[in-house]
Amino acid sequence: MQTNLADFIRGTPDGNTADAILRKCVHCGFCTATCPTYQLLGDELDGPRGRIYLMKQVLEGAAPSAKTLLHLDRCLTCRSCETTCPSGVEYHRLVDIGRAVVAGRVARPFGTRLLRFALREFLPRAWLFGPAYRLGQFFRPLLPASLKAKVLPKQKSVPATRRDREHDGRRMLMLAGCVQPAMSPNINAATARVLDRLGISVIEADGAGCCGAVRLHLDGREGARADARRNIDAWWPHIEAGAEAVVVTASGCGAHVREYAHLLEDDPDYAKKAARVTLLARDVGDAVAAEQAALVRLLENSLSPGTGGEGGGEGGYRMAPHPSPLSASGAREKRRIAFHSPCSLQHGLKVRGAVEDILQAAGFELAPVADGHLCCGSAGTYSVLQPDISLRLRENKLKCLQAGAPAAIASANIGCIAHLQAGTPTPVSHWIELLDRRLGD
Repeated sequence: MQTNLADFIRGTPDGNTADAILRKCVHCGFCTATCPTYQLLGDELDGPRGRIYLMKQVLEGAAPSAKTLLHLDRCLTCRSCETTCPSGVEYHRLVDIGRAVVAGRVARPFGTRLLRFALREFLPRAWLFGPAYRLGQFFRPLLPASLKAKVLPKQKSVPATRRDREHDGRRMLMLAGCVQPAMSPNINAATARVLDRLGISVIEADGAGCCGAVRLHLDGREGARADARRNIDAWWPHIEAGAEAVVVTASGCGAHVREYAHLLEDDPDYAKKAARVTLLARDVGDAVAAEQAALVRLLENSLSPGTGGEGGGEGGYRMAPHPSPLSASGAREKRRIAFHSPCSLQHGLKVRGAVEDILQAAGFELAPVADGHLCCGSAGTYSVLQPDISLRLRENKLKCLQAGAPAAIASANIGCIAHLQAGTPTPVSHWIELLDRRLGD
């Protein structure tokens, strides 16, 4: 695609990035076939190709309108189009630039601006969100349906107790996050137990907090950069001391941490550190799958009761060996579940199949899920800002997930988990919790 950027952005870091991305696009339209909003609304301007044209016009000097902003705001940033694109167009980076430019020239309605500000300043602050969320859980039976749907019932807390050992020095950092510890505290606790069983100690560094994704996607780029710097400062002493990875249990956060190198590439004090963190960032599914041999031993010991044995927790369990490294068989009846792969996992982090293999190895039967590449409609704060589209996408996703009559639904991102759970009585949880319970049975 030929470009002729306007003076206001030509030669700037954002301009150079946008120009390179636009020039990769060959107008093929493959992206429209996998875009959830285009599939739902049928409008070219609500698909990646149409939005790219809109952004190109603005970056070349055309005046944006409220309609331009509407079509950009309707984008889920699910990145399904990137998986489909044969030319490697990094659409998510382009849309971040385009939104910022358009939002700087077109004022949103006051109520929308106020809501975006509240989300941007409230959600990333765990010390504010946590108490407020717990208060909401206490009064949940009295809340109106629309608000009740945003508040998960309080979980029975399971302590993250781990063996007192150093695992031959193997350590991984873990991002605690901002909303997840309040909404589902057992996710990180389960992760710590599973990694401990695999011989890896987990560190939650003091001072680390929100990854910054919320602020970046709500017109707060500088706040997102500040969040990234704070996390890097908290993690850096541990990285220098030998921490081998930064494990993230919410795939949406993981996809954003992978962007730290790009986000801080022009910061002379943090560019190299950010690049290092980007290389170390791993989804928990990747981290567990990489320990295949140890995981298989644990599963062999846990899927059938015994009188001793190592691994598999304190109970001591044994079973007949698996016929292959990551395929489950054995004494226990398989529980049928459906796995929802979040967009941030499959399209952002490009982790595909690893979690499914782990769940099958753990003795779960995976129900088939049609259109697994399409978004559930959660998409960070999208479900709050674009509720009508979000609910339609959730309805479609739940039909696909429940078509195989699963006993439970597993996912890998707290936003997706909460969003899906609000629309179904079928239990929805993080897959690491299912694995943790299976290993501890």
